[in-house]
Amino acid sequence: MANPNKRLQKNVEGDFFVDSTCINCDTCRQLAPHVFSEFDDHSFVYAQPQNKNEKQLALRALLSCPTGSIGTTGTKNVKDVMEDFPLTIDNGVYYCGFNSPKSFGANSYFIQHTDGNWLVDSPKFTKHLVKAFGELGGLRYIFLTHQDDVADADKFALEFDSQRIIHQEEVAAQPDAEIILQGLKPVRLFPDFLAIPTPGHTKGHCLLLYKDCFLFTGDHLYWDRQTKRLEAWQDYCWYSWSELTKSMALLVCYNFQWILPGHGQRISLAPHAMHQQLLELVSRMQSTSASQATIGKL
Repeated sequence: MANPNKRLQKNVEGDFFVDSTCINCDTCRQLAPHVFSEFDDHSFVYAQPQNKNEKQLALRALLSCPTGSIGTTGTKNVKDVMEDFPLTIDNGVYYCGFNSPKSFGANSYFIQHTDGNWLVDSPKFTKHLVKAFGELGGLRYIFLTHQDDVADADKFALEFDSQRIIHQEEVAAQPDAEIILQGLKPVRLFPDFLAIPTPGHTKGHCLLLYKDCFLFTGDHLYWDRQTKRLEAWQDYCWYSWSELTKSMALLVCYNFQWILPGHGQRISLAPHAMHQQLLELVSRMQSTSASQATIGKL
């Protein structure tokens, strides 16, 4: 729970507040955009929740905050909101909540599947999630998009005897992972699951496409709430922007309706709208890469 003595001055008066330990991971703004906003590399409460629904969203943000930087001075039944997690997204896909500081607050997802459940990247290892995953049938596979977002994957794997899937270039983050992906070609792991190598953010970054509908994008691709368009993280591209651009261009041959990122807002669009958004993003990225190449020659 946040420390009232470290309460940021930018918070409006009222029960909910953010303290100075905030790392600006964006989790609270994704979950409760009508309550939290961004200022000077922090989140803050710009509007106190006014109704039951907004209070529920704010409490979900409080529970999911990786650094415990959100607090409330009022009496709230946090345990009731805890039962919301994992949070249903669509068709057996869930957002886990309980984002981990080990992954800078990255989102993680749970997939309920008849042939065994999946975890995509990892939340904090908590008793609540262990119990919830167990009640949903356990975990058979843990897909790790890249080295930044493994968090407590090893603990979940040990708890549920799960098999972790990660690319060879990222394996230093989980050296005892059970399934290692190689090379740059897409890999059909199972009928409903396709692993797509997307070097750029890191050298061995991979996406997971589920049922040609849900694209779990790690730190490769996200929806920007302000611009209302798909975006990529150029400022946080640790390996190669030009390679990330090439990887992004390859995605135009796939069909999907959901973008489920590690960082940034998730979004669902009709397939044709998603395809158009992706084409426009690739065009912007190619222009940026071309400009950088020209500058490099000067």
